[in-house]
Amino acid sequence: MAPGNETQHSGFLLLGLSEDPALLPLIFGLFLSTSMGTVGGNLLIVLAILSDPHLHTPMYFFLANLSMVDICFTSTTVPKMLVNIQTQSRAISYAGCITQIHFFLLFVELDNFILLMMAYDRFVAICHPLHYTVIMSPWLCAQLLLVAWVISVLNAIFQSLMLLRLTFCTAVEIPHYFCELNEVAQLACSDTFLNDMVMYITLILLAAGPLAGILYSYSKIVSSIRAISSAQGKYKAFSTCASHLCVVSLFYCTGLGVYLNSALTHDSHSTARASVLYTVVTPMLNPFIYSLRNKDVKRALKKLFGAG
Repeated sequence: MAPGNETQHSGFLLLGLSEDPALLPLIFGLFLSTSMGTVGGNLLIVLAILSDPHLHTPMYFFLANLSMVDICFTSTTVPKMLVNIQTQSRAISYAGCITQIHFFLLFVELDNFILLMMAYDRFVAICHPLHYTVIMSPWLCAQLLLVAWVISVLNAIFQSLMLLRLTFCTAVEIPHYFCELNEVAQLACSDTFLNDMVMYITLILLAAGPLAGILYSYSKIVSSIRAISSAQGKYKAFSTCASHLCVVSLFYCTGLGVYLNSALTHDSHSTARASVLYTVVTPMLNPFIYSLRNKDVKRALKKLFGAG
């Protein structure tokens, strides 16, 4: 390829979810409403937890952080798509694309780690109830969150720097509604072998690792619950995990579904549509899951609105 056809600083074109102009108003309305629902719902969860002293516990500390991360997660991708639809433009600058990838990786990894911390919290609460307050001290919770932030930030910076070493052809079209790392890397004119290796290794370490930790925690939780003699005791123990288990299942099943869809169909537009589930729908449903299934959160929300 001629040198003039390659650049390190050209912009990209986000093709979005559909090229049919008639569908754009519908897509705009759906994404605007879901993003507002995500921000509003998760913000209510945070305010409810902050306003109720009874919720100042490790589990709700992690839940408040999960809600804040979900707000940031959705805000990384959806606003740019809404602006592009409104302005009838598909352009995103090179710097804007790298920035979007950086923050997307940061917040999706934080989601992973916070879900792992919440699983560990439930593991300690059910398997070691007498030592819960000692083990899950505020200092440990803060340390766990700090470690998660450090690892997530370093990973996002490293992946962004790896992307910066690639060269791209002019007028690169991304068959997605946001700059997704793998989709962008595949469009590079230069060799991406090293980038692919780094992506797969980090996927195994930073995605499969937390998932393995969650599965291990729940295997121990299930064993402890089975050892409880009374049915009421079993129900009470399981009910403390139900909301978290729903959120974990939703997050990982939708993410795995997108990965399998990409691997089996090789259809980028289909993958883009499937990715809506974990980038938009899952963060929106999380506050509903916790508010509907958790009596403490429902009580705090009623107090927040002056109904309790």
